[in-house]
Amino acid sequence: QVQLVESGGGLVQAGGSLRLSCAASGRTFSMYTMGWFRQAPGKEREFVASVAWNGGNIIYTDFVKGRFTISRDNGKNTVYLQMDRLKPEDTAVYYCAADRRYSPSDYAYWGEGTQVTISS
Repeated sequence: QVQLVESGGGLVQAGGSLRLSCAASGRTFSMYTMGWFRQAPGKEREFVASVAWNGGNIIYTDFVKGRFTISRDNGKNTVYLQMDRLKPEDTAVYYCAADRRYSPSDYAYWGEGTQVTISS
């Protein structure tokens, strides 16, 4: 069992940056693949990025490649999402997720989300 708490969301202008953090409880954080997802109003939740337990197998969805960077610090039980060159279409609730599988198709554990709003 792992509990996830996101932070770092907010309101920024287009072109700006935000760094999201996801703090995980428990002593087995280093055994989990971590993912970031987002859900915009009226849309389905979509995958953003993921990183495996060892910091490898980093995957990004096409619309964030070159702008977002996922990373993790197993010593701090935290995964990060650095978001640069933000666009209004990045506005969404961002969720952190965790799963024990190396390349999960779905995730077992989810945070409550943090709101990101990008103004034009």
